[in-house]
Amino acid sequence: MKKRVAFHVLGCKVNQYEVEAFKELFREKNYKIVDFEDEADVYLIHTCTVTHLGDRKSRQFIRKAVRKNPQAIVAVTGCYAQVSPQEVEQIEGVDIVIGTKDRKRIVELIEGYDKGKPLKLVSEIKDNRSFEELPVVQPSRARAFLKIQEGCDRFCTYCIVPYARGPVKSRGFSNTIDEVNKLIEAGYKEIVLTGVHIGTYGKDLGYQETLFTLIEKLVEVPNLKRLRISSLDPDDISPELLELITENPIICSHYHIPLQSGDDHILQRMGRRYTTLEYQQLIDSIRAKRPNAAITTDVITGFPGETDEHFGNTANFIKNIAFADLHVFKYSPRRGTPAAGYTGQVPEKIKADRSNYLMAMTQELWQEYASRFLGTTGQVLIEIASDGLWEGHTDNYLKVRFPLTAGDLSGTLVPVHLEKLSREKFIMGELEGGDRNG
Repeated sequence: MKKRVAFHVLGCKVNQYEVEAFKELFREKNYKIVDFEDEADVYLIHTCTVTHLGDRKSRQFIRKAVRKNPQAIVAVTGCYAQVSPQEVEQIEGVDIVIGTKDRKRIVELIEGYDKGKPLKLVSEIKDNRSFEELPVVQPSRARAFLKIQEGCDRFCTYCIVPYARGPVKSRGFSNTIDEVNKLIEAGYKEIVLTGVHIGTYGKDLGYQETLFTLIEKLVEVPNLKRLRISSLDPDDISPELLELITENPIICSHYHIPLQSGDDHILQRMGRRYTTLEYQQLIDSIRAKRPNAAITTDVITGFPGETDEHFGNTANFIKNIAFADLHVFKYSPRRGTPAAGYTGQVPEKIKADRSNYLMAMTQELWQEYASRFLGTTGQVLIEIASDGLWEGHTDNYLKVRFPLTAGDLSGTLVPVHLEKLSREKFIMGELEGGDRNG
């Protein structure tokens, strides 16, 4: 009988990528992947520590796994395990604690584990300077996620990530190109480049290769239909990179560029390396080349010292930029970061009120952006079929659904007439006739 393994992942898209890679490692060893709600022989909780809520949820799911099957092996990995291994070890029932290194050995460690003898494998993060290659995540027949970079050395004053992920580490240049060629040969139409801070790709390689030179090579890969870049900090976008990602048609017309605050005083306190004017000029430059591009961002509310005036500046800046979507986070003090000791800590209720205000704005911004495309035809890359509908994304990351057809459209690019907005942030459409760009 196959051993059963269940996973729960918290936090960012990089964490989600890594868990999908872990699943592949277990499949290679003939494990059966089961739902976290089911009884399993192994539970793996991939944790987050970006906020105190991430810490708390991590602990909750660890305890839930222990209750589900006290005889199971409970392994805890990820950023919370890296930053606070002692806290994790003290949770009753935890067997294995692994930080943000040596994840590739997870199956080996579990299979060699002697129940009752807790194992901690958390190394000093600043000594972690090698990129750890994990299986490439292939969530559908259409898109594959390729992690090209790990770590961050910016040390923004609010951020725990450099302490959890360590210094910049880049996937090998030729290895990355070879991997993309393999994925395209296997039939994937879109590659998503992901990482912790991908704008710094190549820094540890001596800058002989950079994100610019990597993308320049990748867009030449035969039969690659789309290359999507998960996120770029504004100060990482050089003039030559800007030209490449706005003029080459293979690059998706979707740019996720973290803002964090729309007030210059708060940006400075955060340790961000740009001003609102520089951010505005960057967005203007993108839209000059691609007026229909989706610009999405991250924003933090309630940073220490943020007054009503500072928040008002942020809200107005967001409206003026007219983002297609926002990810809104309440500031959370992280032990060991400079901002945790700043004066002017904002009360939780004010943080929540400001966060709720921006989240309500998010819905309005998405509707304003998406409505521009109603009545037009979008090329949709079909990813899944669910509840009688095909679902996929346009190159500017509009989620589109339309009724199932007789044939299998999975992994194909098809023209869809965009007809109606949904409050769940997708567009209903109808498949148009004509050839498919499969």
